[in-house]
Amino acid sequence: MTDSRVEQYAKLLVGTCVDVQPGWQVLVNGSTLARPLLEAVSREIGRRGAYPLQRVNLSGSRLDVPWASEAPEELLDAPADIDAYAWKHAEALISIEAPENTRELTALPGERLSRLQAGWRPYLERVLTMDIKWVGCQYPTPALAQDAGMSLAQFADFLYGACLLDWEAEGKRMQRYAERFDAAEEVHIVADGTDLRLSIAGRSALVDAGSANMPGGEFFLSPVEDSAHGEIAFSEYPAVYLGREVSGVRLRFEDGVVVDASASANEEFLIEQLDRDEGARRLGELGIGCNPGITRHMKNTLFDEKMDGTVHLALGNGLPDVGGTNESQVHWDIVKEMRREGTRIELDGETVQEGGRWLL
Repeated sequence: MTDSRVEQYAKLLVGTCVDVQPGWQVLVNGSTLARPLLEAVSREIGRRGAYPLQRVNLSGSRLDVPWASEAPEELLDAPADIDAYAWKHAEALISIEAPENTRELTALPGERLSRLQAGWRPYLERVLTMDIKWVGCQYPTPALAQDAGMSLAQFADFLYGACLLDWEAEGKRMQRYAERFDAAEEVHIVADGTDLRLSIAGRSALVDAGSANMPGGEFFLSPVEDSAHGEIAFSEYPAVYLGREVSGVRLRFEDGVVVDASASANEEFLIEQLDRDEGARRLGELGIGCNPGITRHMKNTLFDEKMDGTVHLALGNGLPDVGGTNESQVHWDIVKEMRREGTRIELDGETVQEGGRWLL
């Protein structure tokens, strides 16, 4: 029997997150493992008088790894014309991640992956600028459950518990915190091995309460690009990106740029990403996790960055819809635990969160 929560999930994605309108052409990406949700999403789009344009893959990777491994390299520099047309003209995108193997991208050499990302960048601008209504989400698969250290049933309960919330109430709660950040000029993050200052002068935060990402449960902004100064130690959790896992990341910033970086495991990959392009050593995002249904790290960034009582910094590309101007192929969210004794967030010298608890 199909889990009844799948239909609720589809209504949330199509209605609350994207608000599909009659006549819209909606790109729907997913893998065969997400068939129940793909079918439920198509039904919901049909009820709204719109068209689902399904792009179903086998492994769950957002990229066609077998093709990208073998195709002539010049083909990686731009998508096929028919795909480019769809991305230019679709009104909405629902991207469902349901991987068979969360490390699938490690099979693709770094140079090929970089060319593929660069080729798709002009079309992803519609996503970054919110020119296309979109939502990214996940569907429970054994691979995601295994990474989280859970059974499949446990992971499904966790996923739906984090997604099927009262998003109107959550939005009001987070908006109150976001408004305090909007009124500030400097953020100071303090923890063991961490003393980092960022300017947010003139920048406004955006609340994600069931919109572009599901689960939602964060507010975020782009710090002033040349402002980061100090050190941060991501010592609690591994940083996961492009199927790779990097532990013990430490970064030191001067004038907004990473001038020193190290890791206790997979440091070579960290440095490779920092050297990817000119913008990769700057920060594109500061996010504050607030989702009450996410209380533990799962090596799953879509969830981990929303974990209540954490912050995350994204190396690389900024977010134009919140004033970010940094450009990079990289956008790597790395999560910092803030629920420990001695940790705090200050705004213009005033402590607003301590040990993961809000003081507002």
